[in-house]
Amino acid sequence: MGFEPPQRLVRALGDSEWLRELPKLLEEAVSRHRLDIERVAVPGGRSSLVALVRRQDGSPAALKLVPPSAGYAHERAALEHWNGFGAVRLLEASEGALVLERLHPELSVRSLPGAKALLEAAGTVRRLWTAPPEGHAFETVTERTARQAAALSERVATAPPALMAAALGAREELVASASPEVRLLHGNFRQSKVLGGDRSPWLAVGPEPVVGEPAYDLARLVRDRVEDLVASSSGPSAARRRVNRLADSLDVDPDRLRGWTLFRAVESGTRALVAGRAGEAEVSLEFAGWL
Repeated sequence: MGFEPPQRLVRALGDSEWLRELPKLLEEAVSRHRLDIERVAVPGGRSSLVALVRRQDGSPAALKLVPPSAGYAHERAALEHWNGFGAVRLLEASEGALVLERLHPELSVRSLPGAKALLEAAGTVRRLWTAPPEGHAFETVTERTARQAAALSERVATAPPALMAAALGAREELVASASPEVRLLHGNFRQSKVLGGDRSPWLAVGPEPVVGEPAYDLARLVRDRVEDLVASSSGPSAARRRVNRLADSLDVDPDRLRGWTLFRAVESGTRALVAGRAGEAEVSLEFAGWL
């Protein structure tokens, strides 16, 4: 089965063994699940391959191939737990491969006007915040952000000292004062992770599941369309209003949402800078400074 991986995936993964084996892995997954390929989704994601397929009964589906480093087992477990409630439904699975219900990849919440997009995204993520299954193996917010904070400390020279100290301090305070009541979270939720569906208008895809407080799950959503805010003369006040609006609509403490947004914006911005994505880094760090 000859095909060219999407360039976005190639740029993100470089010369990885998984990418070199991808044609073979795709052929094996198609055969194993008895699928017919229509086309590979382009531009696709940065950490997985998605192909639009037909199942043996002719019904449409999507095949997602995930490298070992991308947390396949946790994504599968989260999708099984949600069972289509607020998220794409998992139809079949095998090692490194997920057969998912077909959504509309060309239609995401991000295509809506700003205020409407936030409203629809917030309504979708609320449905995902369920009690985690007993005996789960999901990472906690404390564990994930401990790794991120350690890496962030090694990038201390990539952001203003006061901003770096504020981000690390916010994370320490938030972890120390976290409520014992936790929820299963999407983990990487933003507007582009919400696609149009047939059985439900909007469904979440691509979780990087984690267990913790909902405020953490909203922090990336707050930063959506940050370029528009940076280009606006009212950017700082608009950013703070967005924090308060989302916190109010989802019954989340605005100070905790602000703290997680600060930490995640600085962590993301400095990581982008190290990776050579200077434009992305600049807007993330400017946004963080407004908070």
